[in-house]
Amino acid sequence: MGQSENTEILVIGAGIVGVAAALALVGEGHKVCLLDRKGVAAETSRGNAGAFAFAEVEPLATPGIMRKAPKWLLDPLGPLSLRPAYALQILPWMLHFWRATSKSRYEAAVAAQSSMMELSSQALERLIGRVSGEPLMRREGQLQVYEGRGQFEASLPAWEQRRRHGIEFRLIESAGALAEIQPGLSPRFTHGGYTPTWMNTVDPALWTEHLARAFTAAGGVIEMAEVQSVTPGAAGVEVATSAGLRRAAQVVIAAGAWSHRLARTLGDRIPLDTERGYNTTFPTASFDLRTHLTFSNHGFVVSKIGEGLRVGGAVELGGLNLPPNYRRAELLVRKTVEFLPGFDPTGGTQWMGFRPSLPDSLPVIGRSPKSDRVVYAFGHGHLGLTQSAGTAELVAALVARRAPAISLAPFAAERF
Repeated sequence: MGQSENTEILVIGAGIVGVAAALALVGEGHKVCLLDRKGVAAETSRGNAGAFAFAEVEPLATPGIMRKAPKWLLDPLGPLSLRPAYALQILPWMLHFWRATSKSRYEAAVAAQSSMMELSSQALERLIGRVSGEPLMRREGQLQVYEGRGQFEASLPAWEQRRRHGIEFRLIESAGALAEIQPGLSPRFTHGGYTPTWMNTVDPALWTEHLARAFTAAGGVIEMAEVQSVTPGAAGVEVATSAGLRRAAQVVIAAGAWSHRLARTLGDRIPLDTERGYNTTFPTASFDLRTHLTFSNHGFVVSKIGEGLRVGGAVELGGLNLPPNYRRAELLVRKTVEFLPGFDPTGGTQWMGFRPSLPDSLPVIGRSPKSDRVVYAFGHGHLGLTQSAGTAELVAALVARRAPAISLAPFAAERF
């Protein structure tokens, strides 16, 4: 690579955040190389539910959750579980999580997430227009369903939080009204909340690949190599890879769940861990799904992917190295059979992905405290697809040393 201070950028990570950032950078005239050890959308960006969840502004670390967490964590098939073999390793992350549940930190996280969602929603529309991406979108809303008035009323504070931040929705208090939006639900579901402006991509892998093609068509380069370390210097940044040493004027680290390992080579210790998510994809749709469907109290969703359906969700805290526990995926499919009468559970393909999670549910977006030539863009949890376009615009502003569209103080690496 050359040494031009203004145009040589290396982006590490070819998931949706890295690809979107690389595309934004090449669009501003930079010479950009995108590096990934496996290729475009080869990890978490390949198998997620495909949702742009702009309505999801509430962090996982809510006030009072620590009273519920022990019961959840000890259930190996519950919506939030902890693998016993990983318990000691995740203790520092859990301490930060506990701190994030304070009322003041929770409210600050909601405000920061809301500003990020507003930017990302607008940025996505700009991106769709720029790459002629509308055929890869579904604008069919989202329906969250509840079993009985008790569950529904327990959800109302979260809906009120959305209302305060300008999110459009409609609350539903009868099975008949639910059926108008989504016919065929089990009668156990009596209440819900419908978010009409919610949107999905037809397939997260296809969307990421579409953006990658736009990137290379604009002059960007994609290469496969595993990055081992990042070392800043006076004149640039050295990146040691499995294919040799690379140099760049600036580096963007967008390597998802592996990003903290690279940050540590710079001397930054960021408490990123993984929310392991499981799903099963069925190539054909045996149920007439009309909208993105969320079973809130069971921690999973059903969404359209291509001509088929994807059933997945839940959170397992287990790091990057433990083998998958596909009993979790099987449980979600069994529940889907129960919740969606007529759903055919045969012929599905199981998958597990690593969501890069920070304790306060906010990503790290900003310059490394150790080098103003290294930009961080990772830790979006289950909102990487959702916030990818907004993150890309923020990264482009940081690289160009412009003022970002929103305050990045809540997303700084130093906040921990």
